[in-house]
Amino acid sequence: MADLPEGLEPEPAVANELFGAATIGKARQFTLNLAVHGEEYGLIGPLELPRLWSRHILNCAIVAPLMRPGRVGDIGSGAGLPGLVLAIARPDVDFVLIEPMERRTKWLEDQAAELELPNVTVMRGRAEDVGFTGGLDQITARAVSAFSKLIPMCAPLVRPDGELVLMKGASAAKEVEAAARQIKRFKLVDVEVRDLGVGVLDDITRVITATVE
Repeated sequence: MADLPEGLEPEPAVANELFGAATIGKARQFTLNLAVHGEEYGLIGPLELPRLWSRHILNCAIVAPLMRPGRVGDIGSGAGLPGLVLAIARPDVDFVLIEPMERRTKWLEDQAAELELPNVTVMRGRAEDVGFTGGLDQITARAVSAFSKLIPMCAPLVRPDGELVLMKGASAAKEVEAAARQIKRFKLVDVEVRDLGVGVLDDITRVITATVE
Protein backbone atom coordinates (compact mmCIF):
# COMPACT_ATOMS: atom_id res chain seq x y z
CA MET A 1 0.00 0.00 0.00
CA ALA A 2 1.25 3.50 -0.83
CA ASP A 3 2.41 5.95 1.81
CA LEU A 4 -0.46 7.61 3.65
CA PRO A 5 -1.20 11.21 2.61
CA GLU A 6 -0.23 13.88 5.13
CA GLY A 7 -3.10 14.74 7.43
CA LEU A 8 -5.08 11.55 6.86
CA GLU A 9 -6.86 10.44 10.02
CA PRO A 10 -5.25 7.33 11.57
CA GLU A 11 -7.40 4.25 11.26
CA PRO A 12 -9.61 3.97 14.36
CA ALA A 13 -9.38 0.65 16.18
CA VAL A 14 -13.10 0.06 15.72
CA ALA A 15 -12.64 -0.12 11.94
CA ASN A 16 -11.32 -3.65 12.16
CA GLU A 17 -14.34 -4.65 14.24
CA LEU A 18 -16.84 -3.17 11.79
CA PHE A 19 -15.26 -4.66 8.65
CA GLY A 20 -13.65 -7.81 10.00
CA ALA A 21 -10.43 -9.47 8.99
CA ALA A 22 -11.76 -10.57 5.60
CA THR A 23 -12.59 -7.10 4.32
CA ILE A 24 -10.58 -4.55 6.32
CA GLY A 25 -7.81 -4.61 3.70
CA LYS A 26 -10.19 -3.43 0.98
CA ALA A 27 -11.59 -0.78 3.31
CA ARG A 28 -8.08 0.53 3.93
CA GLN A 29 -7.31 0.63 0.23
CA PHE A 30 -10.53 2.42 -0.60
CA THR A 31 -9.91 4.98 2.14
CA LEU A 32 -6.40 5.58 0.81
CA ASN A 33 -7.69 5.93 -2.76
CA LEU A 34 -10.31 8.42 -1.62
CA ALA A 35 -7.71 10.36 0.35
CA VAL A 36 -5.36 10.55 -2.63
CA HIS A 37 -7.86 11.19 -5.43
CA GLY A 38 -11.03 12.41 -3.70
CA GLU A 39 -10.42 16.13 -4.08
CA GLU A 40 -9.25 15.70 -7.68
CA TYR A 41 -12.53 13.97 -8.58
CA GLY A 42 -14.60 16.44 -6.58
CA LEU A 43 -15.69 13.70 -4.17
CA ILE A 44 -14.52 15.14 -0.86
CA GLY A 45 -13.37 18.54 0.30
CA PRO A 46 -9.77 19.44 1.21
CA LEU A 47 -10.62 19.53 4.91
CA GLU A 48 -11.96 15.98 5.09
CA LEU A 49 -8.70 14.02 5.45
CA PRO A 50 -8.41 14.45 9.24
CA ARG A 51 -11.87 12.88 9.66
CA LEU A 52 -12.11 10.64 6.62
CA TRP A 53 -12.38 7.41 8.56
CA SER A 54 -14.68 8.58 11.33
CA ARG A 55 -16.99 10.92 9.42
CA HIS A 56 -17.26 9.02 6.16
CA ILE A 57 -16.01 5.43 6.11
CA LEU A 58 -17.18 4.25 9.53
CA ASN A 59 -20.29 6.41 9.29
CA CYS A 60 -21.28 4.21 6.35
CA ALA A 61 -19.91 0.90 7.59
CA ILE A 62 -22.11 0.96 10.70
CA VAL A 63 -25.13 0.64 8.38
CA ALA A 64 -23.91 -2.68 6.93
CA PRO A 65 -25.82 -4.94 9.38
CA LEU A 66 -29.10 -3.42 8.14
CA MET A 67 -28.47 -4.66 4.60
CA ARG A 68 -30.29 -7.80 3.50
CA PRO A 69 -29.03 -10.40 1.03
CA GLY A 70 -30.52 -9.39 -2.30
CA ARG A 71 -30.13 -6.32 -4.50
CA VAL A 72 -29.61 -2.90 -2.93
CA GLY A 73 -29.58 0.41 -4.79
CA ASP A 74 -27.46 3.39 -3.73
CA ILE A 75 -28.92 6.62 -5.10
CA GLY A 76 -26.45 9.39 -5.92
CA SER A 77 -23.54 7.19 -4.96
CA GLY A 78 -20.92 9.84 -5.70
CA ALA A 79 -17.70 8.79 -3.99
CA GLY A 80 -19.20 5.41 -3.12
CA LEU A 81 -20.52 6.56 0.22
CA PRO A 82 -22.25 4.45 1.31
CA GLY A 83 -22.40 2.09 -1.70
CA LEU A 84 -18.77 1.01 -2.05
CA VAL A 85 -18.22 0.91 1.72
CA LEU A 86 -21.28 -1.31 2.15
CA ALA A 87 -20.21 -3.51 -0.76
CA ILE A 88 -16.86 -4.04 0.94
CA ALA A 89 -18.44 -4.82 4.30
CA ARG A 90 -21.21 -7.03 2.86
CA PRO A 91 -19.89 -9.18 0.01
CA ASP A 92 -23.06 -11.29 0.33
CA VAL A 93 -25.22 -8.42 -0.94
CA ASP A 94 -25.41 -7.11 -4.53
CA PHE A 95 -25.21 -3.32 -4.86
CA VAL A 96 -26.32 -1.14 -7.75
CA LEU A 97 -24.59 2.24 -7.56
CA ILE A 98 -26.67 4.88 -9.35
CA GLU A 99 -24.87 8.14 -10.18
CA PRO A 100 -25.65 10.71 -12.91
CA MET A 101 -22.19 12.32 -13.27
CA GLU A 102 -19.82 10.66 -15.76
CA ARG A 103 -16.63 11.45 -13.85
CA ARG A 104 -18.04 9.92 -10.70
CA THR A 105 -19.35 6.80 -12.44
CA LYS A 106 -15.84 6.25 -13.79
CA TRP A 107 -14.47 6.55 -10.24
CA LEU A 108 -17.02 4.02 -8.99
CA GLU A 109 -16.25 1.59 -11.81
CA ASP A 110 -12.49 1.93 -11.30
CA GLN A 111 -12.80 1.34 -7.57
CA ALA A 112 -15.05 -1.68 -8.00
CA ALA A 113 -12.49 -3.17 -10.40
CA GLU A 114 -9.41 -2.36 -8.32
CA LEU A 115 -10.96 -3.58 -5.08
CA GLU A 116 -12.31 -6.70 -6.80
CA LEU A 117 -15.94 -6.17 -5.83
CA PRO A 118 -17.99 -8.52 -8.03
CA ASN A 119 -21.10 -7.55 -6.05
CA VAL A 120 -21.08 -4.00 -7.51
CA THR A 121 -22.82 -2.74 -10.65
CA VAL A 122 -22.53 0.93 -11.63
CA MET A 123 -25.27 2.69 -13.56
CA ARG A 124 -25.05 6.23 -14.88
CA GLY A 125 -28.31 8.14 -14.58
CA ARG A 126 -30.81 9.69 -12.24
CA ALA A 127 -32.86 7.51 -9.94
CA GLU A 128 -35.98 8.37 -11.92
CA ASP A 129 -34.46 7.14 -15.18
CA VAL A 130 -32.68 3.88 -14.41
CA GLY A 131 -35.63 1.58 -15.04
CA PHE A 132 -35.49 -0.47 -11.85
CA THR A 133 -39.17 -0.01 -11.06
CA GLY A 134 -40.10 -2.42 -8.30
CA GLY A 135 -36.90 -4.39 -8.72
CA LEU A 136 -34.78 -3.61 -5.67
CA ASP A 137 -34.95 -5.23 -2.25
CA GLN A 138 -33.59 -2.15 -0.48
CA ILE A 139 -32.42 1.31 -1.38
CA THR A 140 -30.07 3.66 0.41
CA ALA A 141 -28.75 7.18 -0.04
CA ARG A 142 -26.49 9.56 1.86
CA ALA A 143 -26.55 13.36 1.76
CA VAL A 144 -28.72 13.43 -1.37
CA SER A 145 -31.92 15.29 -0.50
CA ALA A 146 -34.65 15.76 2.08
CA PHE A 147 -36.73 12.71 2.98
CA SER A 148 -39.83 14.17 1.32
CA LYS A 149 -37.93 14.44 -1.98
CA LEU A 150 -36.20 11.08 -1.64
CA ILE A 151 -39.46 9.17 -1.23
CA PRO A 152 -40.75 9.70 -4.82
CA MET A 153 -37.24 9.03 -6.14
CA CYS A 154 -36.68 5.83 -4.20
CA ALA A 155 -39.98 4.15 -3.34
CA PRO A 156 -40.93 3.25 -6.96
CA LEU A 157 -37.64 1.38 -7.35
CA VAL A 158 -38.31 -0.96 -4.45
CA ARG A 159 -40.36 -4.15 -4.56
CA PRO A 160 -43.39 -4.61 -2.28
CA ASP A 161 -42.14 -5.16 1.28
CA GLY A 162 -38.81 -3.70 0.22
CA GLU A 163 -37.11 -1.15 2.43
CA LEU A 164 -35.65 2.34 2.36
CA VAL A 165 -32.53 2.80 4.51
CA LEU A 166 -31.65 6.46 4.14
CA MET A 167 -28.73 8.09 5.95
CA LYS A 168 -29.71 11.43 7.44
CA GLY A 169 -28.52 14.11 9.84
CA ALA A 170 -29.75 15.54 13.09
CA SER A 171 -32.99 16.81 11.51
CA ALA A 172 -34.20 13.31 10.56
CA ALA A 173 -37.24 13.37 12.85
CA LYS A 174 -38.35 16.74 11.48
CA GLU A 175 -37.88 15.44 7.93
CA VAL A 176 -40.21 12.55 8.70
CA GLU A 177 -42.84 14.95 10.01
CA ALA A 178 -42.50 17.14 6.90
CA ALA A 179 -42.88 14.11 4.62
CA ALA A 180 -46.26 12.96 5.96
CA ARG A 181 -48.04 13.51 2.64
CA GLN A 182 -45.41 11.62 0.64
CA ILE A 183 -45.31 8.80 3.19
CA LYS A 184 -49.04 8.30 2.71
CA ARG A 185 -48.94 8.71 -1.07
CA PHE A 186 -46.21 6.09 -1.57
CA LYS A 187 -47.62 3.74 1.06
CA LEU A 188 -44.68 3.66 3.43
CA VAL A 189 -45.13 1.89 6.75
CA ASP A 190 -42.95 1.31 9.80
CA VAL A 191 -41.19 4.64 9.27
CA GLU A 192 -38.54 4.96 11.96
CA VAL A 193 -35.53 7.10 12.82
CA ARG A 194 -32.71 4.94 14.12
CA ASP A 195 -29.43 5.92 15.79
CA LEU A 196 -26.59 3.58 14.90
CA GLY A 197 -23.17 3.30 16.50
CA VAL A 198 -24.15 4.55 19.95
CA GLY A 199 -21.26 3.67 22.23
CA VAL A 200 -19.23 2.47 19.23
CA LEU A 201 -18.57 5.58 17.13
CA ASP A 202 -17.69 9.06 18.32
CA ASP A 203 -20.42 10.43 16.05
CA ILE A 204 -23.54 8.32 15.66
CA THR A 205 -25.06 7.54 12.27
CA ARG A 206 -28.74 8.38 11.92
CA VAL A 207 -30.93 6.59 9.38
CA ILE A 208 -34.57 6.67 8.40
CA THR A 209 -35.94 3.21 7.63
CA ALA A 210 -39.30 2.55 6.02
CA THR A 211 -41.04 -0.37 4.32
CA VAL A 212 -42.90 -0.01 1.01
CA GLU A 213 -46.24 -1.79 1.18
